[in-house]
Amino acid sequence: MTWERDAKTLELPWPFTGREDELELVRRASTAGRPGIVITGPAGCGKTRLVTEAVRGTDCARVAGTPETRRIRLAAFAHLVPETATLHDAFQHLTGVRLLLVDDAHLLDDASAALVHQLAVHGRTRLLVVTTDGAPVPGAISRLWTGELLPRLTLEPLPHEETVHLLAGGAGGAALEPLTVNRLYRLCQGNLRLLRELVDAMRERGLLTRVPESDEWAWRGPVPVTATVRERTAHVLDRSRPDERETLERLAFAEPLPLDLARDRLDLHTLEHLEADALVHIDDQGAVRLAHPLHGPVLRAAAGRLRARRLSRTPDQCGPALDAERAALTRRIERADVREMPAPVGEWLVAEGAPVPAGYAAVRARFARLRGELREAAAWAREGLRDGDDDPSCRLELALATAQSGDTTAAHEILGGRPHGGGAVTRPVTARGDTVGVVPAGIGDAHGAVGVFPGADDTAVEALAGDAYDAVRLGTPQLAEGRLTGVFAAHADALAQGDGAALDRVAEQLEERGFLLFAAEAHAQAVRAHRDPRAARTARTRAVALARRCQGARTPALSGLVLGELTARQRQIVTLAAAGLSNRQIAEKLTLSVRTVGNHLYSAYARLGASDRGALPWLVELPDTQSA
Repeated sequence: MTWERDAKTLELPWPFTGREDELELVRRASTAGRPGIVITGPAGCGKTRLVTEAVRGTDCARVAGTPETRRIRLAAFAHLVPETATLHDAFQHLTGVRLLLVDDAHLLDDASAALVHQLAVHGRTRLLVVTTDGAPVPGAISRLWTGELLPRLTLEPLPHEETVHLLAGGAGGAALEPLTVNRLYRLCQGNLRLLRELVDAMRERGLLTRVPESDEWAWRGPVPVTATVRERTAHVLDRSRPDERETLERLAFAEPLPLDLARDRLDLHTLEHLEADALVHIDDQGAVRLAHPLHGPVLRAAAGRLRARRLSRTPDQCGPALDAERAALTRRIERADVREMPAPVGEWLVAEGAPVPAGYAAVRARFARLRGELREAAAWAREGLRDGDDDPSCRLELALATAQSGDTTAAHEILGGRPHGGGAVTRPVTARGDTVGVVPAGIGDAHGAVGVFPGADDTAVEALAGDAYDAVRLGTPQLAEGRLTGVFAAHADALAQGDGAALDRVAEQLEERGFLLFAAEAHAQAVRAHRDPRAARTARTRAVALARRCQGARTPALSGLVLGELTARQRQIVTLAAAGLSNRQIAEKLTLSVRTVGNHLYSAYARLGASDRGALPWLVELPDTQSA
């Protein structure tokens, strides 16, 4: 089923996501008594959207530079000052403006730039000035921060976690499944302008298909070569030397290519030139790939059909590389190290819409689940089940991810109603070499344990006799005595002794190894163990931050991370804030002042160990609403 026609033309505003700290900084800088701020960053990273959100509801004058008016005197201020005004006259006309937003200040004409500088020197007008990194900037504008007239905020591209939140939350009118979100992030690298154009193109061209039995949509197939995509890859597509274009195209259809094979298949001299021009990259494993993840898909999409057919590898030709990826992922799991690692061949299969072998999909699902990426784990498991092959390992992984997301009923249905124990995600083994003494179970084993289910009862806990680390996660470390090693044994010991500081140290070690969900659970256990309220709040903050990255995890250990010891009014305000209401909307709803709402939220943040509004939905949505 593809995206319906009537949905293609539905224009929905994208929600403002992330950037909470930056938003608050810009808002403070634009308040009375402050001079303003300069916001810089790469093109497309959301600078204009940030300042627009910051001044929403305020009396703000706006000007903007454009390429077409760069040589027209005072063009940016034409709507605010008389046409014949001198610089002095323009300055006098603007003395009553208390807040001025200057967008694309790097494109201002010299007179407009000088006027902005004079307003900054005078100090009565608060200035929000937006410029793009890497673009030539008029001297009068650059002196705003080099001369220390205004503070400068450098905005980085939107990070992966916030991009995931934006797209999974229905940006562009459709909730996208995790593998599509990951693909978009790899292609766009935090560039919101490019991201929006790609999502819009997918909707308009009917490239989205509904994931069975869900409300999510998936994108498989070629990258749409939109105007922005063409602009950003012109230096690759328009390469004038035929040997360089040929090398880029061959690499696009074969990356990542081991260096020894690259020497055989590609002209090494040409490859060196392309590396010097930062168009190809040799990674730490000695594989050659194109420098930007967008270049390969665009080169493939731009190739003619006959050329693509000649250069393309078929899915069955990926077998050895896919086996190598699976083996590498399995080794990392066996060593209890699930830090992020590249596995591009499997991602290429998914992007092309080709079948993914069930054994590979199960390992990818398990690796993602142990990292706490539960929605991604479920997506990989579905890939392995997509062609009707009822692979028990993939079905098990899908049940595990579903159960740890809190939907135990669906997990039972996925397993066909078969009985399960209370937990098992790990089993102890004898340590050997550099292997940590706990290997997560269930890889390729349908009879392995099935994961910590929320609400496990005493009978379920007793069933953990063979699943030592899950006993720790469920708060029964005595069942794991003498059966774990390394950081997992340290976790059991710290929990048995009720040592909050030791639990926090264990959590840090687990986080270093990539076990974000386990780390969140250890910090959550530390909250209960700490006697010092400040230490408990710090542990809660860390647990919440990690749990937010675990894509909706709902496990017993996390059930205590709820609303803290709030007053009834604080709980009411936090619930409304978590639902997305602004301070002003909450104030109107509860007949309070905006300042009172802000004070209650500030106190609630301190008690919850939350740093910003972003943590509130996660806290409020937990099934257990008792105070921790």
